[in-house]
Amino acid sequence: MAAPLLHIQNLVIQRDATTLLHNLTWRVERGEHWVILGPNGCGKTSLLKALTGYLTPSGGEIELLGEHYGRSDWRDLRLQIGIVTSALQASVPPGEPALETVISGKYAQLDLWVKPLPADRSAALRLLRQVGAGKLPARLWGQLSQGERQRVLIARALMAKPRLLILDEPCAGLDPVARARFLDFISGLARAPRGPALVLVTHHVEEITPGFSHALVLAAGKVVAAGPVNTILTSRTLSQAFGATVRLTRKHDGFHLGVRL
Repeated sequence: MAAPLLHIQNLVIQRDATTLLHNLTWRVERGEHWVILGPNGCGKTSLLKALTGYLTPSGGEIELLGEHYGRSDWRDLRLQIGIVTSALQASVPPGEPALETVISGKYAQLDLWVKPLPADRSAALRLLRQVGAGKLPARLWGQLSQGERQRVLIARALMAKPRLLILDEPCAGLDPVARARFLDFISGLARAPRGPALVLVTHHVEEITPGFSHALVLAAGKVVAAGPVNTILTSRTLSQAFGATVRLTRKHDGFHLGVRL
């Protein structure tokens, strides 16, 4: 039986007198695409930082891509994990061409300083076309729209050929048309037979496209529910997570959440 891509057992993260994650257990098998859903302060950011080695656990075990946290060099492992987050945007030089931003993903750099190989340029151009940004290679980062930046960051994440791609609230700041186009692209990426496993972090059920198979619902640093989307995402579960009465309705192309005030 193949080892899981990710296996977390009883993860605890404490900072001072605050417990950010309480005995969190989560397992991601190969071929699964997960969404992490929950309100502000539920522990999503702490979980991502622990996975990428930027936050040291207080207890528990993390096994990622067959390596164990504390026994492997997480700096090398990060090269196999792609992450798309708005936190990266401020670190990209405004005068850097989109092509170089994409290439920087291969070297896990921001503000590319190595001399790219011809093969790097060819791969980056191919990825820009793949994410629908084929006209942007010479465009400077400071000239890109929010939607264009998100596509370039996805191409950057894919440049390292990751086995796991984390999308941290990728639709934040997008207008409705750019958001719809972006979600359509993500849906296609989830269906790609040789694509990476996806983890989408969001507050909004409307962003869960049909390609996502499983959901992890968090609240106050604890797991409310985890498992297949079709059984886990219910009005009752989300009401518990968000601390309010909500109604989840399913449509052919996704979900809608109504809130009773």
